[in-house]
Amino acid sequence: MNKNKKIRIINLPKIEDERGNLSFIEEKNHIPFKIKRSYWIYDVPGGECRGSHAFKETEEFIVALSGSFDIILHDGYEVKKFSLNRSYYGLYIPRMTWRTIENFSTNSLALILASTPYINADYIRNFNQFLAYKKR
Repeated sequence: MNKNKKIRIINLPKIEDERGNLSFIEEKNHIPFKIKRSYWIYDVPGGECRGSHAFKETEEFIVALSGSFDIILHDGYEVKKFSLNRSYYGLYIPRMTWRTIENFSTNSLALILASTPYINADYIRNFNQFLAYKKR
């Protein structure tokens, strides 16, 4: 697999200024795909999880714009946990990676950039089906 397509934290530019800092994301520069969709998760009640699915084709990049949350990833063989709590880095998630987002802090805001538009058929929502699909 291309190193560019592995699960990893990607640092974003951080322009520091006494008036407030600025960071940005450029497709195919900071993240290894063209952005086709962006969405955000917010107002998650305490103890709730989001995600709990994988994508057959979609790649994603997730940034904690505010607050914090944990992302639990399973590639079919091993589990990795990432805690996001800063707006100047994010997590790249390649296709065919099971993800669950949990432990949202109060007022957290997760920005997700995706490589595809919304396509319901791209989702794998059952973990056992995900594992079977990975073995193909």
